[in-house]
Amino acid sequence: MHRIWAIIERDLRRFRRSPILVVVSIVMPLVQLVVLGYAFGGKIKNLDVGVVDQDHGVAAVRLKEMFQAVAANARTFRTIPYSSEGMAISDLHNGLLDAVVTIPPDYSRKVADHADPQFALIEDNTDQFSAGTLEGVFNAITTQNGLVNLTERPWANISPLSPMPMTGLSPVVSVNVVEVYPYVPYIQYLLPGTIVLAIFVSAMIGGGIIYIDDKARGLHEGYLVTPIRKIELVLGLNLAGAAKAIISGIVLVTLGSVIAGIPDPLNPLRMIRMMIVVIATSLALISMMSLIMVRINDPLVPRAIFGMLNTVLFFPSGAVYPIGAFPPWMKAIAVADPFTYAVHAFKQLVLKNAGLGAVSFDLFFLFTFAFCALALATLLFKRTL
Repeated sequence: MHRIWAIIERDLRRFRRSPILVVVSIVMPLVQLVVLGYAFGGKIKNLDVGVVDQDHGVAAVRLKEMFQAVAANARTFRTIPYSSEGMAISDLHNGLLDAVVTIPPDYSRKVADHADPQFALIEDNTDQFSAGTLEGVFNAITTQNGLVNLTERPWANISPLSPMPMTGLSPVVSVNVVEVYPYVPYIQYLLPGTIVLAIFVSAMIGGGIIYIDDKARGLHEGYLVTPIRKIELVLGLNLAGAAKAIISGIVLVTLGSVIAGIPDPLNPLRMIRMMIVVIATSLALISMMSLIMVRINDPLVPRAIFGMLNTVLFFPSGAVYPIGAFPPWMKAIAVADPFTYAVHAFKQLVLKNAGLGAVSFDLFFLFTFAFCALALATLLFKRTL
């Protein structure tokens, strides 16, 4: 029993001397409870809806006042006026809007004549959660103000400059729901987040576990006795880890697109755009892991914190549920989270087949994040062991 107790005491002493392990073992379950509890099923708010008023009559003004009332009270969406329908739909394709409402030129006249007034709701149906919320809200607006119920009439693949199909509808319809893209199954909706998660796992291994294991085996000590500079060592380790993450990303982009049933998954132009985002995401995540691990020597710490990092970074990114449903503190995490921008970029390319212009800010953030993380990791890297 004395020998058994000696082993127990030694292990408990080691655990007590690592405060990070103590905190993580206690806090991680609570963090997972809070993050996962607020990551699903919240009320979606502050969706951006462009409003194109082609009528400018009294009835159209009243309809826009109804929209403003919803924006001011329920805050489900906020309206952005547009003078051109083509410009509004172009912004919808580029991810700047969640939907576009078009009030046709004859709306006020039909209201006055009781001739079945209509307006169109053009929605980004790649996010079924947000699209369903908007349909419900506009259905409530029409029924509560003496109009008839919403009827869905989807048209797929609306060109940004194509005219709205406002003819040939049933006279009992007051709102035409226009789906810009073909139906998006949930497996396709999850694919962008899965690609980012695969890159993150490679970053955890290449920039975390292997990084600490190399320290424990004395490999870094061998590097440090050579004339190599800190920036060269940090950059070399990060580029090696990024290469592994890029390979994982490429595999998920190709095979995942085929498995999920993405239309034309091996289109060369789309693949090139996807590779650029894969590279940006890999550099950002591997640099982040390097920054976190640069001063850690205990090999148990990265294994302990990776689960919490996965929860804190992945679920607030909008990979599985829209960010608009999150509480303010989770939205603050999403703003600083590189996962958010990587997931958004992959959604634009995978689900909408958009161009690089639609993901330009995402790429800017990811490359800037990678540069800043590498710079800080270099400053914190200790030249001596």
